[in-house]
Amino acid sequence: MSLPQPVPPSWKDLGKSSNDLLGRDYHFSGTSLEVKTATPSNVTFKVDGSRDYKSSLVAGNLEAKYADKAHGLTFTQAWTTSNALRTQVELENQIAKGLKLDATTTLLPEKGSKSVLINAAYKQPGLHSRAVLDVFKGPTFTADTVLGRDGFLVGAEAAYNVTEGRVTKYAAAVGFSAPEYAVTIHGLSNFSTFAASYYHRVSPDVEAGAKAVYDTKTTAPGVALEVGTKAYLDSAAFVKAKINNAGVLALGYTQSLRPGVKASFGLALDTQRLNEASPSGPAHKVGAQFVFEA
Repeated sequence: MSLPQPVPPSWKDLGKSSNDLLGRDYHFSGTSLEVKTATPSNVTFKVDGSRDYKSSLVAGNLEAKYADKAHGLTFTQAWTTSNALRTQVELENQIAKGLKLDATTTLLPEKGSKSVLINAAYKQPGLHSRAVLDVFKGPTFTADTVLGRDGFLVGAEAAYNVTEGRVTKYAAAVGFSAPEYAVTIHGLSNFSTFAASYYHRVSPDVEAGAKAVYDTKTTAPGVALEVGTKAYLDSAAFVKAKINNAGVLALGYTQSLRPGVKASFGLALDTQRLNEASPSGPAHKVGAQFVFEA
């Protein structure tokens, strides 16, 4: 008798462990602040803002979310400093078990632009499928499916422009996922870009990973390679480090100061320009993020 199969990750989450290890918690592009609060009536508020070190511009977002868990309904309203109004309505496990529907609208009054996305996701043991209809862009219909069995994963994605009557994008991926490690290979952008990644939990306190990307259309020769690691100092702090083949070394440090308060600091060094007395353009970057949650 075969064991029950878990629900595989969605298409966008294939290789997530490696992507999170190499992409998250490196706050060196500026300074950001995030505040989250929750009420007894299932309403949560989130305010976040960031200042870009290059442009010195400050971008912010105000979001309110109401969740009716008994009926699987979630309503989200957001307003950004670029005067974008975003509304999202989600309905989960009501029409059918494992089925989630949501509609997201975005309005930019100053530019007179708008978008409407209608999403559907269906997941069962061994299967995770999604479909998205972009009403005003095309319309364009995008669908993806991931099949999983005994740790092996196979996924594919395709986009179809209804107006033009043609497939505008397709991609595929294969992988294997175990509790201690994961390996994923992607063929993206109509098979013009290929990526391979791996993630390994070496011990309860140490993680390691790497990602290689080969773009057949880029003018830069060779393969872009990035390797990184994460080490927990204790239950409240960890450090991360990564380096790529361009010689850029990134460091990150995250500390939980107390329950609901977290501080993160990031530093990026261009190791090939360390000896330049007056480098043309910013050679190194530094930043920080502070999160308050109640």
